[in-house]
Amino acid sequence: MQVPAHVDYEKATSVEHALALLARFGPETRVLAGGHSLIPMMKLRLAQPGTLVDINGLSELSYITVTEGELRIGALTRHAQLLASAAAGAHFPILHDAEQVIADPVVRNWGTIGGSLCQADPSEDLSAAFAALQASMLIQGPAGSRIVPAREFHTGPYETVVASAELLAEIRIPVRPGGGSAYQKVGRRVGDWPVCAAGAAIWLSGDTITAAGIGLTAVGAPSFAAAEAEDFLRGAPATEASFRRAGQIAAEHCHPVSDQRGPADYKRHLASELTSRALAVALRRAQERELAGDQQPAQGEDERQGDGRVPGRGGVPGRGGAPGKGGAPGKGGPPGKERVQGKGRVPGKGQEPGKGRAGPRGA
Repeated sequence: MQVPAHVDYEKATSVEHALALLARFGPETRVLAGGHSLIPMMKLRLAQPGTLVDINGLSELSYITVTEGELRIGALTRHAQLLASAAAGAHFPILHDAEQVIADPVVRNWGTIGGSLCQADPSEDLSAAFAALQASMLIQGPAGSRIVPAREFHTGPYETVVASAELLAEIRIPVRPGGGSAYQKVGRRVGDWPVCAAGAAIWLSGDTITAAGIGLTAVGAPSFAAAEAEDFLRGAPATEASFRRAGQIAAEHCHPVSDQRGPADYKRHLASELTSRALAVALRRAQERELAGDQQPAQGEDERQGDGRVPGRGGVPGRGGAPGKGGAPGKGGPPGKERVQGKGRVPGKGQEPGKGRAGPRGA
């Protein structure tokens, strides 16, 4: 039977209280939000925190709002809530695309957005989506708050810039007119980690691309992004040929490794193909949005969350860190049996916003 080591438990009653607890108990403390990565890791003794700080009661970190020209997502917002959010879907369909293939309803109903990001798994879906959207992260600590670009948030596998006494509080995405976004993913089976996934966001002026963002996961893309492909697209015509070439450039600059999900060359092929597909869907959505008059939810819309569960949707945060969970090597079908996932389930997702490592801290 898998039994965690002894651990002390503290329940935070406010963000300030959580920060005080983190500072008091030091770097061996872990933040507990969804726990579907942290708890399995503790059972396997891969993580042995001295203290757990439970932040599930902090409703002030659970919201989705459009304000000051940004979509703002509280770190304790559940995956199900983001999937159900009209504001998020209207501004950034890529977020709904990604959430539909994250975990299963049980996982999405409790897993947190901030926790998934703080787990910093190299195959994390939302890391690629937020990289494509060039989001930023609001981190709170004893000395105040700071903002870090999404592409600088992860410092390596299971590592983030969040310090031991800090907490990821919010994700911010600038809202811009005239754009479209999409997410494409291939996995060995529904409910598995991606073999590769690509997110894309583009903005147009007529038939010319004025700006583009491309995120890649599971293929060793630096900062979960394909910056060279983005540079190529800027000022290019919005055509199939441009998207195909951008996909090739993205594939050339990622660094996949061969494993039981497939050989490196296959993953590089997927990076190219999925990038071009995501760009094509993003273009179609941008054009549809233009024809519809670019109607979007009004500024100041605020979707405050209750207990974190959305009837009929959702899930619990699993995902990240624990070998044997969520598509670890040795599970699933052989390469070649993958499927492009539209509405599917991927196990596990979501960790605890506030720690950035899969070792003593971070999930």
